[in-house]
Amino acid sequence: MTALTSIARNIEDIESLGGLRGTDIANITDVSKATVSRWRTGAIKPRPRNELILSDLHYVVRRLQDYYTSEEIRTWLYARHPQLGGERAFDLINAERTIEVLRVLDRLDSDGYL
Repeated sequence: MTALTSIARNIEDIESLGGLRGTDIANITDVSKATVSRWRTGAIKPRPRNELILSDLHYVVRRLQDYYTSEEIRTWLYARHPQLGGERAFDLINAERTIEVLRVLDRLDSDGYL
């Protein structure tokens, strides 16, 4: 499996499992919607920073899938959370602070609630 195939699959999962759209992915990676479309088709490869963001977003969406529907996941990613100091998971992932989001998910796994 090539990196492009993996990226395309991750984008597909992010959209289908996380309820996100190409526009959402473009916003979190600070690129145009057309660029996301080119990533999806394999026409271009994301820069390393965006590849990391996509990978982190994919991992977070997969973790949230155990607890929420795709529509709820999208809302969860955009909502401000007290457990994140009032910040949004989407912004933290963009700022390469995914570890903070994962700590909240670890608490959820430990039967905490969000």
